[in-house]
Amino acid sequence: MTRYDRQTCLPEIGSAGQARLAASRVLVAGAGGLGATLLPLLAGAGVGEIRVYDPDRVEESNLHRQILFRMTDLGRPKAQVAAEALTALNPDCRVTPVIARLGPDNAADEIADADLIFDAADAFATTYALSDLCRDIGKPLISASVLGRQGYVGGFCGAAPSIRAIFPDLPSNLQSCATAGVMGPAVATLGALQAQMGLSVLLDHRPSPLGQLVSLDMASWRMSGFRFDDAQEPLTAVPQVLGWGQITADDLLFDLRDAAELPSLTSAQVQRMPAASVAALNPPGDRRAVFVCASGLRAWRAARVLNDAGHARVAILADPREG
Repeated sequence: MTRYDRQTCLPEIGSAGQARLAASRVLVAGAGGLGATLLPLLAGAGVGEIRVYDPDRVEESNLHRQILFRMTDLGRPKAQVAAEALTALNPDCRVTPVIARLGPDNAADEIADADLIFDAADAFATTYALSDLCRDIGKPLISASVLGRQGYVGGFCGAAPSIRAIFPDLPSNLQSCATAGVMGPAVATLGALQAQMGLSVLLDHRPSPLGQLVSLDMASWRMSGFRFDDAQEPLTAVPQVLGWGQITADDLLFDLRDAAELPSLTSAQVQRMPAASVAALNPPGDRRAVFVCASGLRAWRAARVLNDAGHARVAILADPREG
């Protein structure tokens, strides 16, 4: 018996499919809750090369859902711990940890060299940034999000529409795991669905998961889904999602955080203002207005307000902490 016998006996995989997986290169943004299930399943299935991006270190509050980690890992970089665990699981899998966030500043070249991108960061700014890049380059993206006992997973870009075609704007009640909480089994289920979708893309199974969205509601014990192959892309990507390396001297930066929020931006280019004052802004039409806040949510809403008022060039920073 070999490692992959129970997989290659499936007629839709076989030895040719296993060789295809071994030759695949995937990029994973996030080694947290979703990644804790997604990553071992990819390595276990025999995906040849996995590059894992995550800037964070293991904290005790992670452990109820990020079951790839142990108490002895507290304080260590998640990407590094994940890479060690995956190598121990399957030495044939080449795993490269990158202790950084995958985003607008560094993702374009990485995406171009990958066969498939997984968005397991569960951060909306990262999701939109990766989706925009994957759409422009033509690479497939498997993205998931979870909160409480609910979430979704979908196959975007490549031959399918992007995230913006389905979610052109953020919900008004958007929260995060830190504010609303999350249950481990819901995260693990969606991470497993991400892995199954991704393997199906790499194996070119039909029907393709690209253009498919699956919703999971463990509060009411319902799972549903729909195809969005014909969804129309918005005419413009509003707001843009930028990294610090994409800020130019002509940009107008507006920091929406109050004095008690850290970190503070000290650049003379940055103007601090409350979100309530955005409606009164009237920047020159040829200048890009870039909004900054702690989570990106206030920045997104401010950019939409200014865009609705007729200013076309608006953007947000994907992660102000990196500035």
